[in-house]
Amino acid sequence: MFRNSRVWLFFVVILRSLFVAAQGMPDSHIGERLGEVSFPISCKAEVQPGFNRGVALLHSFAYVAAEDAFRDVANRDPQCATAHWGIAMTHFHQLWEPPIPPGSAATAQHEIEQGLRISAGTERERKYLRAAGLIFHDADSVPYRVRAANYEKAMYDLARENPGDPEAQVFYALALLANASPTDKTHAKQKQAADLLESLLRYPQHPGITHYLIHACDNSELAQRGLPAARLYSTIAPSVPHALHMPSHIFTRLGLWDDSIASNRAAREAAHRLGDTGEELHAMDYLVYAYLQSGHDADAAQIVEELRRQRKLDAAEFKIGYAATAIPVRYYVERRQWTDAAVVVAPAAASPQVVAIAVWARGLGLVRSGRVEDARQPLADLQKIEEGLQASGNDYWATQVRILKREVMAWSAQGEGKAQDAVALMRQAADEEDSIEKLPVTPGPIVPAREQLGELLLLQGQPDLASKEFQTTLASNPGRRDALRGAALVRESLPQK
Repeated sequence: MFRNSRVWLFFVVILRSLFVAAQGMPDSHIGERLGEVSFPISCKAEVQPGFNRGVALLHSFAYVAAEDAFRDVANRDPQCATAHWGIAMTHFHQLWEPPIPPGSAATAQHEIEQGLRISAGTERERKYLRAAGLIFHDADSVPYRVRAANYEKAMYDLARENPGDPEAQVFYALALLANASPTDKTHAKQKQAADLLESLLRYPQHPGITHYLIHACDNSELAQRGLPAARLYSTIAPSVPHALHMPSHIFTRLGLWDDSIASNRAAREAAHRLGDTGEELHAMDYLVYAYLQSGHDADAAQIVEELRRQRKLDAAEFKIGYAATAIPVRYYVERRQWTDAAVVVAPAAASPQVVAIAVWARGLGLVRSGRVEDARQPLADLQKIEEGLQASGNDYWATQVRILKREVMAWSAQGEGKAQDAVALMRQAADEEDSIEKLPVTPGPIVPAREQLGELLLLQGQPDLASKEFQTTLASNPGRRDALRGAALVRESLPQK
């Protein structure tokens, strides 16, 4: 009996060892589910699984883990040039803000140069290296949008020349999404990327295909098209917090609040276990949004309190700074806690566009609590932030701040009894907001300007006009609680037929 147990134990150990060897990864990665990626490279055969793992992590925006994976490949095979491409690409956060983290362009360019010095074994691999180099080379002197356009063209050429390489197609689709203009309401590049990605669904376990399909469809026009990918992505790469969160982008667009809550609770827990503060706060922001829309205010309040207890948040990291500011602002403004909103302060070191959200909340809180005169300073601060962003060439965020400024101006005009001016200003804000897409960092505006326009019109005794604004809001933001409430108030105010 003892001998049989020993034999069985030996058999199990051998099988486990063979499994680990076949996977080409250490024991700590057994059971890890990242999806299936095949990116052939001309390096030592034993590093191929580890390289594929790095690419899978890259496709789920697990940049730190991906860099570790690629560095392990480079250490195990010093002549693997393409490992340096992988390391460089972990510094290119194409759909995040900012796309190249401060100080990382030089590091990434060094990796590209090292890979080119080693000289990859195939022309295909060299083209991946040269394409990535277009993003990082001359980063101090050439505008990012120019470098990004050059990279997109290089990836188009690579994809065209390698039709049988799914990675070339997927990375080209991502380049299209990264360069999609937020002012293009036809969503031309998003549709182009979605068409390309849907043609690759014959690779059902590829994490990048479903991930980028969700991003392509993260707008009111295409959201329904993205629902199958949203249902699938978290099952492909459940080991990555971002993969657990990402479906909620589509759930939010469609007003599927229970699905969004489940998605972000799982993402938050996973991110917390891994110590990924940015991803944890990102999930918390989406959670608060979904909780508030579905009437779970106590759950939202708990997250606000948990955020308040967190210490040493690096608000200079955009994702952290944004969520840390937006979470309490959402809670106070959606619940009309104007006294609380009036004292919101952005975390230290937050970027100007993040500070603007806190300034907006203060201005709105002051005006809505009857302190119209006191709102002059927040308005002046918003004007200054807008001008600074415009001067730095950040047109997108300058526009967003201008929208916030006009909203405070509109409510100030209402408070001063200037009803027509209030409606005109809020309509300007709503029209401009409708003309520009949100970035992935946020589930949407704290309160849509058009929803605020409906509320203004209802306050002014114009239910018919208010009804149109609420319905327009709900068409692009299904399930918004205050828009639904406003529409219900309109129905109650109108004569019964």
